[in-house]
Amino acid sequence: AEDEIALFEKDMKEFWTQFKSVHGTKQISQTLALRDSCKESIKALSEKWSRKLKEGDLMIDKIQEYNKEILQHSKSLSEKEEQLKEIKAKLNEEEEQQRHLTASIQELKEKLTKKMELKSSKDKAAKEKVERLCKSKVLFEERLGLEIRRIHNEQLQFIFRHIDHKDPDKPYMFTLSINEQGDYEVTSCTPPLDCIAEFQLKVRETNNFSAFVANIRKAFTALSYK
Repeated sequence: AEDEIALFEKDMKEFWTQFKSVHGTKQISQTLALRDSCKESIKALSEKWSRKLKEGDLMIDKIQEYNKEILQHSKSLSEKEEQLKEIKAKLNEEEEQQRHLTASIQELKEKLTKKMELKSSKDKAAKEKVERLCKSKVLFEERLGLEIRRIHNEQLQFIFRHIDHKDPDKPYMFTLSINEQGDYEVTSCTPPLDCIAEFQLKVRETNNFSAFVANIRKAFTALSYK
């Protein structure tokens, strides 16, 4: 029995040794294979991530370039917007000046039209006065020995004779016009009379032309006796 037990223990030791030997070697082989597989996987992953990182770096570089281009475009657009604002402001200023100029031209046109209408009215009134004076020519010639001549610039020349009893043909004369205000104005007087300005003012106030001519003739007559 002891021999059988010893033999059994020996067999068990051999079996255990063989079992450990077999299973330990296999385990080591599996471990080594797993290690190699892990190394390959890690290597593949490293290469893959290395490529990804390189691609990422390239992408970052491109993004940075795009950002630079965007900044440049943004700066260019800002400059162009400023230029457009300046141009728009200048155009608005020119439009405002054009409106003021148009308004000024229209105002000048209206003033000119009024002046022309006023001048036309005054010219018409002046001509009517001259015509009335010419119609009175016969009356003045008959009663006052007066000759009336129409001379340049719509002026009338009044010539008195038979004033100086020593020289009846000696002429005494004055020239009359209608000024821009439509008033009578003596432009010359021969011989000169000190009272001519007073007579001129009075005829403007009274519009009594016959009395005006008569007063001048009286003044010439008085002068002839001096």
